[in-house]
Amino acid sequence: MQQTFRLVIDCPDQIGLVARVSQFLADHGATIVEANHHTDLQTGRFFMRHEIGADSIRLDYAAFVEAFTPVANEFQMNWKLTDSRVKHRVALLASIESHCLVDLLHRWHTGELHCDIPVIIGNHPQMKQFADWYKVPFHWIDFKALGKEQAFSQIETLLDEYRIDLTVLARFMQILPDTLCSKLQGKAINIHHSFLPSFAGARPYQQAYDRGVKLIGATCHYVTKDLDEGPIIEQSVKRISHSDTAADMVRKGKDCEVTALAHGVRYHLEDRVIIHRNKTVVFA
Repeated sequence: MQQTFRLVIDCPDQIGLVARVSQFLADHGATIVEANHHTDLQTGRFFMRHEIGADSIRLDYAAFVEAFTPVANEFQMNWKLTDSRVKHRVALLASIESHCLVDLLHRWHTGELHCDIPVIIGNHPQMKQFADWYKVPFHWIDFKALGKEQAFSQIETLLDEYRIDLTVLARFMQILPDTLCSKLQGKAINIHHSFLPSFAGARPYQQAYDRGVKLIGATCHYVTKDLDEGPIIEQSVKRISHSDTAADMVRKGKDCEVTALAHGVRYHLEDRVIIHRNKTVVFA
């Protein structure tokens, strides 16, 4: 994989912005290997993601940050620069349903997801078999014995101990407390098994069956204290018919769940997602 620097910008839209950034990169000999721009006409915000060949630019990471800071201040940018060689540390949280967990582990194992997975946390001990197969440390948190407050306290401690950058709820059927949601803002991803905002909450496939929908789906979104209302990263849908039972929807919906979650996690790892209010700009 070619080493790149990823420059991600969110700022007020203004004349000369793209030219100024392009000139800065040209002045330092940078080769742009991917460029994405978007303007939100309703809010007047501008979004940019440039991927730059690290071997082309005459600045190392620290020098780049120092040199670009005056440009960022001039245009009132929220911005970050990341190095593609630095892997995110990802924690996977799972309950009794294993399909999303196993799919992410397979994609990580085969190199599709460029990250480290130092820990898997489950509230059912059966998940340990998958962690063992992929040689990832596993921690079972017994919610029934501990109670939710103490259980989530242990989870928070583990996330800190493993220095986790991204927490992924891979069908982890527990609602995170508000304090943990706030701590993990923009750094926790959930997969919900419906095409949000339809059928939020519990038993969405049964809700969809009762409503007689012809499309079901899954939604990958950031976790917020408002249940199933966080900024959406990715969605996947599948057509069904009147002959499908609620159980059929559960079976077919799993394809949507693994696809939406895997794509959403990859977009986050590659700095392709910019959160703006309760929406996202995704340069997929």
